Amino acid sequence: MAGLVPFNRKNKEISTNTGFEDFYNVLDDFFSNDWPFRRSLTHDTFKVDVEDNGNEYFVEAEVPGIDKKDINVELNDGKLMISITMDERNESKKKNFIHRERRYSSMSRSIYLEDAKSDGIKAKLENGLLKVVIPKEEKPNNSITIDVE
Repeated sequence: MAGLVPFNRKNKEISTNTGFEDFYNVLDDFFSNDWPFRRSLTHDTFKVDVEDNGNEYFVEAEVPGIDKKDINVELNDGKLMISITMDERNESKKKNFIHRERRYSSMSRSIYLEDAKSDGIKAKLENGLLKVVIPKEEKPNNSITIDVE
């Protein structure tokens, strides 16, 4: 019994699991021969907080180590899209390479803000935090009271 290793249900390269299956994968990874554990980054992205402050939305995204030239913020039909593209290259002019690295990564998050106004949006990157303030549009109150007989 001590030599039994459970079958890992997760394909480590491509993961389509969303939800409770990840719990079983953690248990399976504990019994795997991979040390340190390999993680699939398909569900990992930057963290975003959204606050409703009455007359505006306040969105805060954690993007440590990202330059503002690598960040794109767009609002289209109430959908706020924050995307990051990083292209890191360790370029050296020497031709006798022993080790050379390149890394490219891209992440994006989208948030639907129903009554977001496209005018007056402000975004600021400060100490690894992207802060976006989106004003709200005034929506007319079309509700009516109906008397019950």
